Amino acid sequence: MSINFDCDYVMTIDGEQVSSSGTFAVLNPANEEIIARVPDCTREQLDATISAAARVFPLWKAAPISTRKEILHTISDRLEANADQFMSLMTREQGKPHADAKGEMLRSALWFREFAKKDLPVAIYEENGRRFESRHVPLGVVAAITPWNFPVALAAWKIAPALLAGNTVVWKPSPFTPLCALKLGELLVDILPRGVLNVISGGDRLGPWLTEHPRVNKVAFTGSTATGRRVMQSAAMNLKRITLELGGNDPAIVLPDVDIPATAEKIFWVAFRNSAQFCIAAKRVYVHEQIYDTFSKALVDYARTVKVGNGAEAGTKLGPIQNRPQFERVNALIGEAKSTGLKFLLGGETRPGPGYFMPVTIIDNPPEESRVVTEEAFGPVLPLLKFKDVDEVIRRANNSDYGLSASVWSKDLDQARAIAERLECGTVWLNTVQILSPHAAFGGHKQSGIGVEHALEGLLEYTNIQTIVI
Repeated sequence: MSINFDCDYVMTIDGEQVSSSGTFAVLNPANEEIIARVPDCTREQLDATISAAARVFPLWKAAPISTRKEILHTISDRLEANADQFMSLMTREQGKPHADAKGEMLRSALWFREFAKKDLPVAIYEENGRRFESRHVPLGVVAAITPWNFPVALAAWKIAPALLAGNTVVWKPSPFTPLCALKLGELLVDILPRGVLNVISGGDRLGPWLTEHPRVNKVAFTGSTATGRRVMQSAAMNLKRITLELGGNDPAIVLPDVDIPATAEKIFWVAFRNSAQFCIAAKRVYVHEQIYDTFSKALVDYARTVKVGNGAEAGTKLGPIQNRPQFERVNALIGEAKSTGLKFLLGGETRPGPGYFMPVTIIDNPPEESRVVTEEAFGPVLPLLKFKDVDEVIRRANNSDYGLSASVWSKDLDQARAIAERLECGTVWLNTVQILSPHAAFGGHKQSGIGVEHALEGLLEYTNIQTIVI
C-alpha cells in the first residue's frame, strides 16, 4: 500500500480516515517551524472510536490466534517496506538523527514479527477426578498512550501484544509527535478489520478523556511518573487494568578495573543516546575514586567529538530536545546547578538561534542531594559521582524513589553480578546497557512502573485468566 508521507494527516477511526473540526500545530524541534497541522479529536469522535473498538472486539477475539499472528507479520513487513519514509518523518517531528530514526522503525517491525511467535498458554491440573484448565482471554478495548521520545517503538511494545491477545486498540500518541502514528494508522488500515486498530490525535484534554472512559478496559501508558499517577487515579474509577512504564533515575556503577577509554565511550552513549531522552539512560554515573579523574577526562574528551545538530544533517549523532517545555525544564536544572556553585566539566550553555539544542553537559561530583542527582533530567545533563567501596555505592544507587534499570561495569563478572543482585530495579545490564528483547521481561520497581512489558509476561498483561473445571 502506498501513502503520501508529506501531507494530509488524518486519524484512523473505525477503518476510515477522519479529520476534525479543530487542529493543532506540530513543530520541527530543530528549527521550531510548523511542519503540519493535525486533527484535535473531539469528545464525540473519541466516543465513536471506542464504540467501534468495542463493537469489533467479539469478532477479533474469536479469530484464531494463527490469523492474528499472520496480521502481525504483515504489519512487520509493511513497516520494513516503508522504513525510509518513516525515518525522514520521524526526524522532522522528533529530532533524532536519521540513523536512529530508521533503527527505531526496524526495531518496531522486529517487535511485531517476534510477538507473532508467541502463544497463549493453557495450564492443566488434575485432582480428585477433576480437570482444571486455566486459559487466558483478552480484556477488550485497550488504550495505548505513548510519549514523544520513541514515537513508534513504544507503541509497538503495546500494540503487538494487545492485538495478539485478541484485544482492540485505541492509540493516542503524544501531541508533540503524532505524525508517524497517524501515517501508521493510514498505512495499516487495509490489513486489520475495521475498528481493531484506531489512531487518534489530540492535546492535553484527550488523555484524561481516554483513561476515564468507562468502555476502555485497559490503559497501557509510557511517560512520566507524575502523569502515571494521574492515569492510575483515572483507571481506578472502574478498575481498569493498567501497565505503566514510568520514569527512572538509573545508576551506572564503574569499578576500578575497567578499560577506561573503552568504557568511557560506552558510558557516553549509555547516558546521552537520543539526547538522553530515554527512560533507561544512565542518569547518575558512580565512578570509583581510584579512576575518577582519568575516567572523567576520557568521557569529556570523547563527548567533544560527538556532533549535536539537526538530525537530517550528515554526521549528526545527537539531535535537539524534542519540545520547548522539556527544553525549559532542562535549562532550569542547569541554571540551578550553576546558582548552587556546582562544577561543570563540560557544557552548561545553550547555543543561540532557533531549535531546542542542548550541548552535552557533565557535572563534576555534585552533592548527593542536589537536583541533578535526585531528579531525572530527561536531557543531556549527567552528574559524575565518586565512590569508595561497593557497599557505599549500592546504598547510594538504591537511594531513589525510582527503580527502572541500572548497569555495572567491571572485568570481574562475578563481582558485577553480585552487585547487580543487590540493586533495587527491574533490569541490570553488565558491561552493556539498553539491550532489550521482545522475549525478555521489562518493568520497573518502586515508582518506575506497574506491570511488565515484553516476553510472555508482557503478553499476559493484556489478558484475564479464566479457569474451566471439568
